[in-house]
Amino acid sequence: MKVLGIACSPRKEGSTEVLVKEALGGAADYGAETGFWSVAGKELKPCDACTSCRKTGGRCHIEDDMQELYPLILAADGLIFGSPVYFECLAAQAKIVLDRLYCLYYHSLLVDKVAGAIAVATAYGHDGVRIPFQNFFEECHMMRADFVWGYARRRGDVTKDSYAIKASEELGKQVAALAQQRYRLPEEFRKPIYRSTFDKYGIDCYPLKGQE
Repeated sequence: MKVLGIACSPRKEGSTEVLVKEALGGAADYGAETGFWSVAGKELKPCDACTSCRKTGGRCHIEDDMQELYPLILAADGLIFGSPVYFECLAAQAKIVLDRLYCLYYHSLLVDKVAGAIAVATAYGHDGVRIPFQNFFEECHMMRADFVWGYARRRGDVTKDSYAIKASEELGKQVAALAQQRYRLPEEFRKPIYRSTFDKYGIDCYPLKGQE
């Protein structure tokens, strides 16, 4: 059982990284093998919507540091994402990571993985991180674990937030526990319904089909 922490903060050793590592500590205590990956210092380019990954089995053509993340995600049973709150939303790097995972989503390579999320804000805006992550988990047919929030202004301030520290540890345990269950969707439901409906009935979900 493997749990991977992904810190989507450009700040190395900042509060987001602290909480993600606390969560990984909880997962390790539950018996998981853990790994950590951070966007800090990485070259990350946005998805260019080329859709070539649909024809290459999930291989993204963009050669940047996302290429080192893909195999780590594929090998993991559980994922714990963390992002700071910027303008009541995800950090730009977090959005790039999610968008660039389209290549795995399209080929149902994220299905059944367990995923949880962590957000850190100065005062408010945590839902701006929670909702995009949870929407992503749902779209990918992942098993959604809980959400943890923390407060910090300066690097490492979150260590004073006792709730965030202990809740992150518990999130890690929860992700590991859910991953240990080895839940698996039936094969016929692994694709998103909009695609399986088209495959089965030939009905497109796009309302303007034929009017383009």
